[in-house]
Amino acid sequence: MSGRNPAPRRSYAGRSAEERRAERRERLLAAGLELFGTRGYAATSIERLCATASVSTRNFYEEFSGREELLTTLHRGINERAAEAVSAAYASAADAGFPARVEGAVRAFVTVTASDPRWARIAFVEVIGVSAGLERHRFRWRGEWEDAMLALVREAAARGEAADRDHRLTMIAVIGAVNNLVHHWSARDQNVPLDDITTELTRLIVAAVTTP
Repeated sequence: MSGRNPAPRRSYAGRSAEERRAERRERLLAAGLELFGTRGYAATSIERLCATASVSTRNFYEEFSGREELLTTLHRGINERAAEAVSAAYASAADAGFPARVEGAVRAFVTVTASDPRWARIAFVEVIGVSAGLERHRFRWRGEWEDAMLALVREAAARGEAADRDHRLTMIAVIGAVNNLVHHWSARDQNVPLDDITTELTRLIVAAVTTP
């Protein structure tokens, strides 16, 4: 629900109103990433977001209904980027064994979500408990990840690489473990190589789904 107050269409300094508005939106997204990802959502006001992005409050409300919509947009963006990366990595390893396919998917997820501590904080911390609406958004995404992982495991079971059983509860547990470990690394323990994080998560997932 953006664009509450339509911006004028005049051109200025060789840029159209649409181009200037797109630039302002990008600055607001960058400000949200920086402030929500460092100070935290609760400690960040719309006024500070606007000052950081060098836009007016009116400009803010042309793009977002409030802080929550900005946070939701950032959370959706990181999940979409991670999903695209995981899908591409898994597809590129389609002919490899199950552990190698899992390793590629995990590495892609970790690389996207943990490469910047601000993204990790937004993805795994700041979206929790904000509102009923944002909780529904968060659980929709968790459901998307759950379904995607179940599809990979069912494929592995069909190939004889994983136990042929209902893995839904296992995947819910795995998602929690992955999210917590990636956030822990990003927030506290970056001296541990990301390769070690990827290896540990791969080991966890393979062990969980190959156990009868």
